[in-house]
Amino acid sequence: MLLVFVACYGLAISRKVKIVYVSLASAAILLLILLPANVMTPERVLNSIRWDVLGIYWGFMMVSIIFSESGVPDHLARHVLAHTKNEGRALLALCAITAFLSSFLENVGVVLIMAPIAMEIARRTKSPLFLYLISIAISSNMVTTVSMIADPPAIILASEAGMYFMDFYWFQGRLGLGVISAIAAVIGLVALYLCHFRKMKTKVNIEEEEKIEMNYLPTVVFIFGIVALALNSYLRVGPGVIGLIVGVISTILGFKNMSKMIKEFDWNSFFFIIGIFIVIGAVDEVGILGDFAQGISALGFNIPTLTLIILVWLSVALSSFIDNVPYSVLMLPVAKNAALALGSGGLAYPFMYGTLIGTGIGGNITPVGATANVFACGLLEKRGYSVKLKEYLKISLAPTIAAVLVAHLLLQLLWM
Repeated sequence: MLLVFVACYGLAISRKVKIVYVSLASAAILLLILLPANVMTPERVLNSIRWDVLGIYWGFMMVSIIFSESGVPDHLARHVLAHTKNEGRALLALCAITAFLSSFLENVGVVLIMAPIAMEIARRTKSPLFLYLISIAISSNMVTTVSMIADPPAIILASEAGMYFMDFYWFQGRLGLGVISAIAAVIGLVALYLCHFRKMKTKVNIEEEEKIEMNYLPTVVFIFGIVALALNSYLRVGPGVIGLIVGVISTILGFKNMSKMIKEFDWNSFFFIIGIFIVIGAVDEVGILGDFAQGISALGFNIPTLTLIILVWLSVALSSFIDNVPYSVLMLPVAKNAALALGSGGLAYPFMYGTLIGTGIGGNITPVGATANVFACGLLEKRGYSVKLKEYLKISLAPTIAAVLVAHLLLQLLWM
């Protein structure tokens, strides 16, 4: 089991084989072993798939396709460039907007919203699209703990710790996880700018804008989807259902270009995600991830500062190839138990915060560390780009390390 799991992620990270073949083949091998032994059942297989993510991806990908043809991205690109003049600042503005939206909305949906605008600006500046899309994906993952609804692990933390929405900003008389995460995200964006965007000095001259025929219906559908996702906890409608509604409406609006929509859709990433969810579910079911969590608990740390270091940076390392949802489910109780072992229940909060920050931001390190990264790379490969780990790391490593390091230091100063 462990061999299949390691081989699956190793091949997916290397991207020497199409990632969809890797994940589906790995899932098939595990199911062929586990289904006859009744370790996994068809019901458990279906439950291991995060249908909400798939619903959001399908719906927002469909609206993204019709949105990119509506003329609105062209207009927005001109507007952003007209106010920045400098290509590096324009890209920084896109990343900042992405981070803000991702603080309250599903990351994948936000990346799909921003991708057409980034593509249009990259086309106008004649710049490689690789830096644009990877930077946007990284920015969306920088803020996974800025709010209680930013990402599933944040919701899991709120449930585990009995926290409410405002507790993320001020808790027990101290700055909360949300504020610490926001500061870390700003540092991450600054690192992106200094390492990559600052060198992009191309001056963009915006000529008099010719009249562009724009179709605002896709924009209306976009806005509807964003608002619905932001309010889904109040509407009591699953985010996947919202994604399906957005997708159906988009399909109706783009029905005349259905063949193009089917061709443009990133089926490779879509089915890769399905396969990887099944792989994670199978490995979790046989207890491999659970055994790992118990092993961490049994180490018997007796130095709080060292414990925080291990929880934060171990989470960064492992989340670069393990989905953050099952990891969070397993590791948050481990963090609480580590605090109790040290005789201080109050340490549970910084330990849990550190674990979540590590796994949230740490997912940026590799192309498969977060769902948003997978979809961004899929969009690139769809357009003929070869996504190589070495080239990806040149962009992802510095902002990820900088953001996590700042968050870690703030936790140490404010909570330990």
